Amino acid sequence: MGKKKPLVVVTRKLPDVVETRMCELFDTRLNVDDKPMSPAQLAEAVRTADVLVPTVTDRIDAGLIAQAGERMKLIANFGNGVDNIDVSAALKRGVTVTNTPGVLTEDTADMTMALILAVTRRIVEGAHAIPSGEWAGWSPTWMLGARITGKRLGIVGMGRIGQALARRAKSFGLSIHYHNRRRLSAAVEEPLEATWWDSLDQMLARMDIVSVNCPHTPATYHLLSARRLKLLRPNAYVINTARGEIIDENALARMLEAGDLAGAGLDVFEHEPAVSPKLLKLAKAGKVTLLPHMGSATHEGRIDMGEKVIINVKTFMDGHRPPDRILPSML
Repeated sequence: MGKKKPLVVVTRKLPDVVETRMCELFDTRLNVDDKPMSPAQLAEAVRTADVLVPTVTDRIDAGLIAQAGERMKLIANFGNGVDNIDVSAALKRGVTVTNTPGVLTEDTADMTMALILAVTRRIVEGAHAIPSGEWAGWSPTWMLGARITGKRLGIVGMGRIGQALARRAKSFGLSIHYHNRRRLSAAVEEPLEATWWDSLDQMLARMDIVSVNCPHTPATYHLLSARRLKLLRPNAYVINTARGEIIDENALARMLEAGDLAGAGLDVFEHEPAVSPKLLKLAKAGKVTLLPHMGSATHEGRIDMGEKVIINVKTFMDGHRPPDRILPSML
């Protein structure tokens, strides 16, 4: 008689090819309707499943983890960031947590570079001008943006995505600067001609464009606070494809309203899926470009994420340490 398959509960709809493979390997419960699970449904899942496969929009906090049944041994997050999971509470409960690192690096870096171009060159405004009937023909002074060649880009968080962005930005003629907890090796810095700033404050005060690419942790909550945002020059742009909570969103909106910043490009928001009415108003005025958290949204990326989840689940259930295990000390 074959070994009993583990019960795996998936909280959202995943690509068909991923779901098909999961059903082949595990006793899998899918979310066909793709509606976010309610707290009660999540609680039922952790009480009965061997493995929970949540996404970044599922709040897996200490209270939920405390309800986990004896079978519950693995939370295999479908996502790179694990700020939606109380990893410490899971560890205390004897539940392993994994994520899907590395597979979204290039996609997110592409979107970050696209936002830099969209904001500085007013691409979204221009795209709306023709269908709205606003365009009356070429003019030497209409819809002027900012040249990025020769400008300074300050990257907050020089991990995989930050470095991938730096490679792209350098090819556009941007000067690369970065703030990181640790300075990178010369082997990484030299090809990028990157300048490391030990002080985030000092870097912010000198940049033309600032891109947030660090993870959201307790230490990075409102890392770009009202005080730090005020260090930026009036002609500076702010880009965020990491997590909304890293920036004081209200302070950013106030500065954009007052004309204290040239613009911003945001793919993430502090209270997703809710978006600040101030930001919506600013978007209509062309002062900020807003995207619906689509930085990693490629077919290839989502499939790669699913394959990572499958490998983590299968490895764990075979009695081995999963390759993408997350520990509190790593956060």
